[in-house]
Amino acid sequence: MTPTRQLRSSSQRGSALLAVLWLSAALAAIAFSVSSTVRTETERVSTSSDGLRASYLATGAVERAIQWMAWGAPYRKPDGSPMFWERNQPRLNMTFPSGAAVVDVIPETAKLNINNASPDDLYRVVFAVVGDETRAREIADGILDWRNPVRGSSYDQYYFGIRPTFQARHASFQEIEELLLVRGMTPEYFYGNYIADSDGRLFARGGLRDCLSPWGSVGPFDVNTSSPALLEAIGMSPGDVAAIVERRPFKNMADVAQVTPYGGRLIVGGGRSIFTLRATARLRRADGMFSDVVRTASAVVKLGDPRLPVYPATVLRWYDDAWSQGIVPPFDQISFENGNAGGSHQ
Repeated sequence: MTPTRQLRSSSQRGSALLAVLWLSAALAAIAFSVSSTVRTETERVSTSSDGLRASYLATGAVERAIQWMAWGAPYRKPDGSPMFWERNQPRLNMTFPSGAAVVDVIPETAKLNINNASPDDLYRVVFAVVGDETRAREIADGILDWRNPVRGSSYDQYYFGIRPTFQARHASFQEIEELLLVRGMTPEYFYGNYIADSDGRLFARGGLRDCLSPWGSVGPFDVNTSSPALLEAIGMSPGDVAAIVERRPFKNMADVAQVTPYGGRLIVGGGRSIFTLRATARLRRADGMFSDVVRTASAVVKLGDPRLPVYPATVLRWYDDAWSQGIVPPFDQISFENGNAGGSHQ
């Protein structure tokens, strides 16, 4: 073979090898992209599945809590403790084969009655949540106007001037969601939001729906379940509020007095007939550890005559998502405890 032919043959083999290398690189890139997409989709589907399972777990926990409350306190364990639920019990711990849930039993009397509260109380509660004097005054005055039977205020002119227009009720609030329509209100103020602490870490801060209720009280308020913003609004210092939240639940006011000298407008318990049941559920993984997937659900329940052997319970409202201040990792305020197969509570 002549040198020219050898050079041409070598060049062709080099071109073929280069083409093969480029093709291999392209196929490797495509394979990597496909595998990455498949892995991402698999993780997304797994997360969605865990979220759905956790949602059903939270819903089941609320349903079980309603049943326990309907059965009431007559059923006792050998040691005398309640087998299911008794009044002034602020929390129920439940275990299921697939995970665990904590149900907060919040009497509506732990919230300020939005229909009967004084203008001063309304302003202080709104300011404790909003943190801006001008906006807090606008919202508080809007609440007063909403429940005032007299029409024709500047707030009415504002509602007529926006799109879509609507009329204020000018009567008592029938449900707390009406508060979202009041001038100056935002979803962040109503539901709550995440804010940063002094170290820059985000934590959940509740909204006005945790402080106000059409079935609430004007005081005293349950120290075990009242929101931090409401405790601050009735006169407690931020330091005392933090100490109360860390130490509760309390069994009596003597225990409260060991934490804070403030004793006005507070009571241990005090629930009457209407309660909010707020369940926070976490799945248990195959290794026995809890998943980071958390879902919530809640219901507003009205109990019947407590003198009956079984309290009839009526669900007034149901919420598939009950955003809670205690669901942010590492779940400092919520303890998911192991119990027997039938569920445990304390």
